[in-house]
Amino acid sequence: MDRRSVIKNAGIAGVLAAGIAPAVHAQAAVRWRLASSFPKSLDTIFGTAEVFAKKVSDITGGKFQISVHAGGELMPAFGVVDGVQNASVEMAHTAPYYFYGKDPTFCLGCAVPFGMNARQMSAWMYEGNGLKLMREFYAKYNIINLPGGNTGAQMGGWFRKEIKTVADLKGLKFRTNPFAGKVLEPFGVVPQSIPGADLYPALEKGTLDALEWVGPYDDQKLGFNKVAKYYYYPGWWEGGPQLDFYINNKAWDALPAEYKAAVEAAASHAHVTMTAKYDARNPIALKQMVGTGTLLRPFSNEIMNAAFKSAQQIYAELNESNPEWKKIYPDYQKFLADQNAWFRFSEGLFDRFMQQQKL
Repeated sequence: MDRRSVIKNAGIAGVLAAGIAPAVHAQAAVRWRLASSFPKSLDTIFGTAEVFAKKVSDITGGKFQISVHAGGELMPAFGVVDGVQNASVEMAHTAPYYFYGKDPTFCLGCAVPFGMNARQMSAWMYEGNGLKLMREFYAKYNIINLPGGNTGAQMGGWFRKEIKTVADLKGLKFRTNPFAGKVLEPFGVVPQSIPGADLYPALEKGTLDALEWVGPYDDQKLGFNKVAKYYYYPGWWEGGPQLDFYINNKAWDALPAEYKAAVEAAASHAHVTMTAKYDARNPIALKQMVGTGTLLRPFSNEIMNAAFKSAQQIYAELNESNPEWKKIYPDYQKFLADQNAWFRFSEGLFDRFMQQQKL
């Protein structure tokens, strides 16, 4: 009886008992490049892509290798959508709201002013219609997307002077994401879009009056507390900004099913890991910076209310003028409304109570 007959007639238990190893299809080695929008100095954001790549390698026994390249190494930090779309690289790791200029709809895959928090965003993506709707939008850019981390609610940023009223915003050269800049423009803010690696010298030299990046851990590493002392909160324009892994659709389609599963599992792992790192490290960094002179300031109700009204006006205009936006935003808005109703009764009250306790 030949080997094939043994396998056919004995079944897997008989094969193993007979000491005959069944033939296993060996996957071919795959090599991809990933272009990040972030500098290597940020072990949280840039490091999330490294966590992802390592997990893909681990799952596939080293057969699937992804090299990770910092912003500017293969292409400009804000050029990664073009790079993936044109197949210059197989994939990228970025913050979708950087590409507001291409279409504001990109921002719905990341964060919009007064939008979802991190948990709500993950819920919309994985259990709501978020992933489905965003993939329909990204298809015209030859992109498949996977959630790639979330910072949680960010800080409002570093300011050289106190900002107490809407009038104080006039003429302010402020580095922020493009959508937040659009909301602030009616108040005389001059929005600036500068990659993370270039922010410190711009603030130090006065090219910027203010900037926001992420939160205490990254901001301390970049040294912003050394050149500006007022640290405002909250970053109402990014209550739960999700990063994405962008994958060229043809590169994705060419992967065997096992490798696709590895990529999806590794992306989910990286997604959770990034939020955990920020939640663990931000409190320590904030204490350290306050201890060395950083002055924490909340945005006033006047500024918050004016910004909220400005954002709602922009959303109404986009619903009228942008068909891609209108396909997604109503679903996003309804999901957020339901989430806020739930969080008010559970997380919200619990968090407010606990934050008033002495532990």
